[in-house]
Amino acid sequence: MEARKKLPTLDYSVVDVFTSEPLAGNPLAVVMNTCGLTTEQMQAIAREFNLSETTFIERREAATERAEGVRVRIFTAREELNFAGHPTLGTASVLKMLAPETLRRDTVTLKENVGPIPVRFDTGAEGSQVAGSSKGFFGEMTQRDPEFGAELDSAVVARLAGLEPGDLDPALQPQVVSTGTAFAIVVLRSQEALARLKVNQEEATAWLRERGARWFYVVAPDPHQNQDPTKWRARMQFY
Repeated sequence: MEARKKLPTLDYSVVDVFTSEPLAGNPLAVVMNTCGLTTEQMQAIAREFNLSETTFIERREAATERAEGVRVRIFTAREELNFAGHPTLGTASVLKMLAPETLRRDTVTLKENVGPIPVRFDTGAEGSQVAGSSKGFFGEMTQRDPEFGAELDSAVVARLAGLEPGDLDPALQPQVVSTGTAFAIVVLRSQEALARLKVNQEEATAWLRERGARWFYVVAPDPHQNQDPTKWRARMQFY
């Protein structure tokens, strides 16, 4: 039997993003000091964590990190992503806490596949320190400007998302939009329709990839914030 290549001992953290409460929000595994790992090994480790995303930090010389940012790669359990929101914020928070030399004034810059992404921290913001033994931070990232792609057939989108055509907002055509990772943005009329979302993953994945998108990102107005038209609820299902 062929011997397997032994992996180095790796430090990692599991953090919760978009929350001020432990064991809530979006979980993320952040693996430190991963220079020397192959892409295949990173993918296998991400599959072992089996979270929506796992990030791998590849430390480089200080001068390079100052000029370009800290190299970070992002994986789902199935593939590598060029960019994703909650992995960016979570990874920058881990670096702020465990590698404070990466902080430039109030900002940690990550060098992702899509390019440099700065995350600015506001330690004076409400909720910036999470109660309990683990510290938390409030960070705001600056991502790429949106790029607008193909508009999509509403009837096909509704079917693939397990919805009815009338569930979609007729004033806003589903469209591919990317700030680093391309999503098909789908706007619904109601949160009730959002709760019924059930994507046909196998068929939807192939259909979306042909049109330059990875997944549906589905939003609906928040009925509890009817005085504020900027408040929306969102769901995304993928595998």
